[in-house]
Amino acid sequence: MPSEVLKKADFSFIRYAQCWEDADILLEALNVRPGGIYLSIASAGDNALAMLSKGPEKVIAVDLNPAQIACVELRTSAYRVLSHSEMLEFMGSKPSRRRQTLYKRCRKFLSPDMRKFWDQKVNDIEHGIGHIGKLEKYFFLFRRRLLPLIHTPEHVKRLFDLADSHKREHFYESTWNNFRWKTIFKMFLSRFVIGRFGRDPALFQYVKGSVAERLFQRIRRGLTVLNPAENPYLQWIFLGEHKIALPYALRAENFHKIRENIDRLECRVQSVEDFLASPVAPPIDGFNLSDIFEYMSAENYHRLLRKIIDSGHPGTRLAYWNLFVSRCRPASLSGRIVSMTELSRKLHARDKTVFYSDFLVEELS
Repeated sequence: MPSEVLKKADFSFIRYAQCWEDADILLEALNVRPGGIYLSIASAGDNALAMLSKGPEKVIAVDLNPAQIACVELRTSAYRVLSHSEMLEFMGSKPSRRRQTLYKRCRKFLSPDMRKFWDQKVNDIEHGIGHIGKLEKYFFLFRRRLLPLIHTPEHVKRLFDLADSHKREHFYESTWNNFRWKTIFKMFLSRFVIGRFGRDPALFQYVKGSVAERLFQRIRRGLTVLNPAENPYLQWIFLGEHKIALPYALRAENFHKIRENIDRLECRVQSVEDFLASPVAPPIDGFNLSDIFEYMSAENYHRLLRKIIDSGHPGTRLAYWNLFVSRCRPASLSGRIVSMTELSRKLHARDKTVFYSDFLVEELS
């Protein structure tokens, strides 16, 4: 069964240069453990790599987009040869003047096809490999062109300096949430602008209602209820670097664990549907499904769940995000899949990738 979205969206370029999903809650949701076999949507590779820190037997990263698999393979090479500090420079998490030199060291570990792919992007690499996706360029446009029209650098800095949630709330309402912020940010978050510059219009097929208003409220929560100083995703959007906090796979305490297990990562240019249809697909202990159900009909979503049931075993967990389209285990499969409602609610409350409306954890019974 081919993936529905493959027929609708363009998968010929890098959409995501980073994983915009919180690995901290993902690892807890899947209970990643030594000896297990896990399937992960590849995206840019960060969360598949994060799983390696727990010592699984294997992590299989799949993606429809060959360019996303290229991102994973470049990261894999970087973990093999770079130090932790050099990795942060290479990503763009901190300043550097030697990223092309770092790339040359990583290049030796790439396959010929991957070398050809990345050799054509050396100018992009100079800015940091975490900046080169379509979505990251969309954030760059906001940060460089629009944010200065709304707030001064001092205001932006203060937003990340306030540790007390009540003070952040007051600052947001009294200073940050001005007319320009409301007007420009909602325009920037409109379905048309996101489809044109950030995502693909085809990915909104099943979305109803205002995209901008929902994202506006979720960002507000991320800037007030949650602490932006602890949020690497918001820091990247507003500051262009990981100035204070790092995502899981880039933290020093996880870096060497990932390196030690780097050979346990397997990459495939393949849809989840095609992987599960393979006669040699191993039983899977956990699925990181990103937000792929967002882009398929309810009928195809239910069909894929049934295939997952056939490829898993009692205790196999599924973790996935809802962005604008609500997807959760249908009542018809309640005897085979258990919704872990309390765990889902607890983890979603901590989710640092604040764009999502929900985070679902489910378990095969």
